Amino acid sequence: MESENPVASVLPMPEPLLEQSTGQLDKVAGDSAKIGDAGRCDSVSMPDDWLDELADNLSEKAWIELDLLGHLPAGLIAALRNEVEILDRTEAMGRAGIGRGADLTRDRSVRRDKIAWLDGYTAAQSELFRFFDALRVGLNQRLFLGLKRYEAHYATYQPGDFYKRHLDSFRGRASRVVSLVLYLNEGWQLQDGGELRVFSPDNEDQMVGLVRPEAGRAALFLSEDVPHEVLPANRTRYSIACWFRQDEVPLPL
Repeated sequence: MESENPVASVLPMPEPLLEQSTGQLDKVAGDSAKIGDAGRCDSVSMPDDWLDELADNLSEKAWIELDLLGHLPAGLIAALRNEVEILDRTEAMGRAGIGRGADLTRDRSVRRDKIAWLDGYTAAQSELFRFFDALRVGLNQRLFLGLKRYEAHYATYQPGDFYKRHLDSFRGRASRVVSLVLYLNEGWQLQDGGELRVFSPDNEDQMVGLVRPEAGRAALFLSEDVPHEVLPANRTRYSIACWFRQDEVPLPL
C-alpha cells in the first residue's frame, strides 16, 4: 500500500468501557426496545443454506455484504442503537487507536471514531453474542477456521469522521481471522455518506464493494486479506465491529 494511504490495524484498548454497573444503560436498552428472551436459543436464525452461502463467498471472494434483519431477534438492532447512543451522549466512549502495545497511537489523520467494548452484560448484548457464537460455530464447521472466540466494540463516527484504508489484522499473525461490521442507523440516506468501501484482496486499488451503513446491514470479510475504509459521514453513524479469532486468550498489549 502506498505511503500516503497507510495500512492501519485495529487493536483493542486495555479496558472495556461498557460497565455492568451502568444502570441507566441497562434500563433504557432493556425497556425501550423489546428483544427475544436471552435464554432462548431459537431467537437467532441461522439456516444451513445461509451459512453455506457465507462460507462460499468468504472462500471465493473473501467478503460478502449481508442483511441481518431476518437473522436477529426483532428489536435487537434498536436496543443496541439505544445503548451506543447513551454511551455517546454520556461520553463513555474513548478515542480508538491504531497499532498495538507501545506502538498504539491515536492518529486522527488515519481514524477519528470513538469506541466502547461490548462485554455481554446487557440483554441486547447477550442476544448479539448468541448470534456471534452460532456464526462462529457455523463458519468453523464449513471452513475449518479454528475460530475460538470473538471480541466486539461499538463505534461512533461524528459528522466528518472517517477511517482510512486499512486491514484488521497483521498479515501472518492469524489472530483476527474473520471480521464482521454491523450497522445500527435508521433512515440512512445516500447523502449521509459514511459508507464502507471494500477493496480487492488481490488489488488494493480496486474497489469491489460499497456498503451503506443502514440498520441491519453488515459486511463479513477475511481480516488479513480485505482492505477497507470508512468514508466521511455527514451525520452521526453507529456500528458494531466484531472479530473472530483463533487465539484462546487476549494477547498482551
